[in-house]
Amino acid sequence: MFVQKGYEGTTMRAIAATIGYTPTAIYHHFKDKDALVAELAGLDFRALAQALQQTGTVGDPVERLERIGAAYVEFGLSHPMQYQFLFMTRRPKSGAQEAMPRDPGEDAYGFLRQTCAAVIATGRLRPEFSDPDELAQMCWGSLHGLVALTVAKGDDPWIPWRDVRQTAAKARGTTLRGILREPGP
Repeated sequence: MFVQKGYEGTTMRAIAATIGYTPTAIYHHFKDKDALVAELAGLDFRALAQALQQTGTVGDPVERLERIGAAYVEFGLSHPMQYQFLFMTRRPKSGAQEAMPRDPGEDAYGFLRQTCAAVIATGRLRPEFSDPDELAQMCWGSLHGLVALTVAKGDDPWIPWRDVRQTAAKARGTTLRGILREPGP
């Protein structure tokens, strides 16, 4: 409902009616809509973090970064409603942070940032790429754009869409080639 009607257009009363509960029953578990949204987002962010954590055993941080990107794209394509709720639904800033995981093992952005810091620490990047947050946001943003377009517009026939997994793989490769130092002679 939050994805379809937005935060403002979704009420606790409408949620209760949809799932066959009374509003009182929902308020017994969640003090307000913000608390419900925080719980839903927390569950979905933990699922995303778990999907990304499967790449954690990859020793080379550059290879791990590439695999995180692939896992992120796969999560978005396999869970389009959750993806849209997490990354494409506006909601108020209050309450949204309550249920967000903060352990990098559970925090998708924290894990990505930690991997970017490890990539920087290898010394294999061009010198202008020294900020792990900036690098994480560059990598995330490029893939988010592809996934978001697919989730929101992928069934519209007005663009001859290409396979997003292949396009994302090319985007990841292009990004990696762009940030790595040129190989020496």
